[in-house]
Amino acid sequence: MDPTTRTHDGVTAPDLSGPWDVVIIGGGNAALVSAMSAHDEGARVLVLERADVQFRGGNSRHTRNIRCVHDSADRYNTGAYTYDELWKDLCGVGTGPSNEALARLTVEESRTAPDWMTAHGALWQPPLAGTLHLGRTNRFFLGGGKALINHYYRQLEERSIPVAYETRVDEIEFEGDHAKAVIVETAAGRHRIQTSTLVCASGGFEANLEWLGKYWGEAAANYHVRGPKFNDGHVLRLLLDAGAAVAGEERGFHSVAVDARSPKFDGGIATRIDAIPFGVVVNRDGDRFYDEGEDIWPKRYAIWGRNLAGQPDQIGYALWDSRVQGQFLPPMYGVTSGRSVAEVASKLGLDAEGVGRTVAAYNAGVAPDARTRFDPTRLDGVTTSGVTPPKTNWAQPLDTPPFYGIAMRPGITFTYMGVQVDAVSRVQRVDGTAFDNVFAAGEIMSGNILSSGYLAGFGMTIGTVWGRIAGREAAHHARR
Repeated sequence: MDPTTRTHDGVTAPDLSGPWDVVIIGGGNAALVSAMSAHDEGARVLVLERADVQFRGGNSRHTRNIRCVHDSADRYNTGAYTYDELWKDLCGVGTGPSNEALARLTVEESRTAPDWMTAHGALWQPPLAGTLHLGRTNRFFLGGGKALINHYYRQLEERSIPVAYETRVDEIEFEGDHAKAVIVETAAGRHRIQTSTLVCASGGFEANLEWLGKYWGEAAANYHVRGPKFNDGHVLRLLLDAGAAVAGEERGFHSVAVDARSPKFDGGIATRIDAIPFGVVVNRDGDRFYDEGEDIWPKRYAIWGRNLAGQPDQIGYALWDSRVQGQFLPPMYGVTSGRSVAEVASKLGLDAEGVGRTVAAYNAGVAPDARTRFDPTRLDGVTTSGVTPPKTNWAQPLDTPPFYGIAMRPGITFTYMGVQVDAVSRVQRVDGTAFDNVFAAGEIMSGNILSSGYLAGFGMTIGTVWGRIAGREAAHHARR
């Protein structure tokens, strides 16, 4: 069948014949920003999206907000969030930025991202109640990430930027350090697409459990993947095999606690468990293993996937009581409840006596005035005493029935290991040179910025900042 006439769900496949100035591999935030940025510079652009129309957008479909520098409050932020504060926050998660120069560039460029996004179709909404301390630091998309992505795709349509859906990049054809073409597989067959420049914005390898298993062993089989199954790292592998230099840690990823009953792939934000700071977490053996109140949730929620990954069978259980029920977003699939902690533990398949002893020891270490000092809106310093591990904030006793619990697994959002880039997003090579015409944006190069920690909304920051850079620079290169 001729790819120029094939339709799917009412969408006509574009003519793939080139040559193109810029070919974008990917269909999420970084890819779409790259496409519009390149088009703004006068380039002829083609976007290759592996998913179909319904599932287009990659991980970006599951986002809610972006974290950016701003110097004052406005309709969408409750206060200023300066460069110095964002930089301090970024340095305070995990082991800090991987490449300080590129991380500083990301933070500074974030300042202009909201205005650029607005000019390219983004709509915003004021922060809602219960948005986990983010009202001042992060700006929320009206309707969430899926709506943002749909707005961007409409912009592509208005600009006559073609999108080839259900198109898998099988090969990148190189001549020395120059990418001449991409070989793609579509329902209509195999095609060679000639291009002057290439922007790789195709995500990480989190959906490739075999690849994850090289670094995590058998534990990887118990991980859930919050985003699409298409993020298998195939384009990343093509670049590495062609001599691209690696950035980021092999075991680095953004991973949160998700409902153990959630889908293996594409569960998104709805499966995240937000109860952790309000109760205690035990492992399979009924033991607490980490401080549930270490820091405010936007800075520490992303460590809980890794915490669970290090536990027996990669599973943990959040427990709380009716005193805090309703303080956080309710789990999508409901919870287990009972008139006692032991009853909840038994229903969850845990040793009821062991969990009971753990909770009793925790309760004994809670300060007598904890209930009156408890403040979920800030680091309240309400801590335990004589308990290992301690709970350093929000430490209230679990003593008010009914009690609740839920099983959790590691839910990986994206991996950090990717390709190394320079300040104009050009992909670097292991021999110390750079590819002539290959650029990267988004999660495939996030390891240049992130090491082992994460800040809520910062993935969208990286995708937007580096998408703009990659698209602009690719367009400039194509016109040389």
